Amino acid sequence: MDFRFDIIVEYSPYLLKGTLLTIGLSLAGIAIGTILGLFIGLGKMQRRKLLAWPFDWYITFFRGTPLFVQILLIHFGVVPVFLGQTNGIVATIIALSLNAAAYIAEIFRAGIQSIDRGQMEAARSLGMSHVQSMRYVILPQASKRMIPPLGNEFIVLIKESSLAAIVATPEIMYWGRSMAGQYYRVWEPYLTAAVIYLILTLSLSFLLNLLERRLKTE
Repeated sequence: MDFRFDIIVEYSPYLLKGTLLTIGLSLAGIAIGTILGLFIGLGKMQRRKLLAWPFDWYITFFRGTPLFVQILLIHFGVVPVFLGQTNGIVATIIALSLNAAAYIAEIFRAGIQSIDRGQMEAARSLGMSHVQSMRYVILPQASKRMIPPLGNEFIVLIKESSLAAIVATPEIMYWGRSMAGQYYRVWEPYLTAAVIYLILTLSLSFLLNLLERRLKTE
């Protein structure tokens, strides 16, 4: 089997652009998803079931349906309603954010509930409101416990961003498929894409391990 490095070199500028876009999509998805996930997680923890019900169903829907389907629904159904036409990048960011928020909400809920209830009672006894207690006492402690699962979610998001190629978002897999379609080759484009994703996930795992070790020493 001959392996053509020349077509990889030819497509390297496009793969670089695709890699940068993949990182950007993942960063946007994890950032927006973290903000949404915090509010959804807190909403699910409401004592009144009627108030918690919408948040619970949000999590159920986005965790129970494929991201592939979510991207298509948002790309062809949601984005055109607001923009008048569809946009692959916008649709991908929305889909990744909404999907990540469902998983991050559960991470926040588990992290918050892992803190002893006495911490909240102590904060309230000092005159803090519930919101102040969460902000200054509970969340700072829970955040250290949530970093590993949040990091894992970021890694998953990087890999899942490859599904954006189906709506012509020019990330890594989009250019890999373009290379495969132009030259009718399989090994070069898809192995190259796999190596790029592997480098991204290994680099992120390394940084997360450094962060975890640093937090343990504080």
